[in-house]
Amino acid sequence: MLKKLLIFLFLFLMQVVAIQAQRQQISYIEETKNWYYVYDENGKKIGGLSRSSVGEIKGWGNDFFVAKRYSFYHICDVRGKTLKSLNVSDVGEIVGVAGNTITSRRGSWIIIWNKQGKKISVRSAN
Repeated sequence: MLKKLLIFLFLFLMQVVAIQAQRQQISYIEETKNWYYVYDENGKKIGGLSRSSVGEIKGWGNDFFVAKRYSFYHICDVRGKTLKSLNVSDVGEIVGVAGNTITSRRGSWIIIWNKQGKKISVRSAN
């Protein structure tokens, strides 16, 4: 009986930790020569990511960031796990990341993307 209770408590605590990780929001990303350090809304360091593994961070929203590596933009969670990869030729140039959206410009078009990498809207840049 005690073994079952301990297993239950362990699984419950694992779920709590997973939920807390999902709730963390990015407040700031500090750049150094070789690393990015991600901080939450309380100023606590969430983690460090090497530039060589992530690429160049283009911006961040509430709970994700966008990094460019080679010919792809990678939408990553607060821990650096890639959620979606988008080809640079499809996206164009990232001009802004805020809240839960990504804004890019491709030629004479402005494209708004959600954090899952789906186009929300497209309009003329003029």
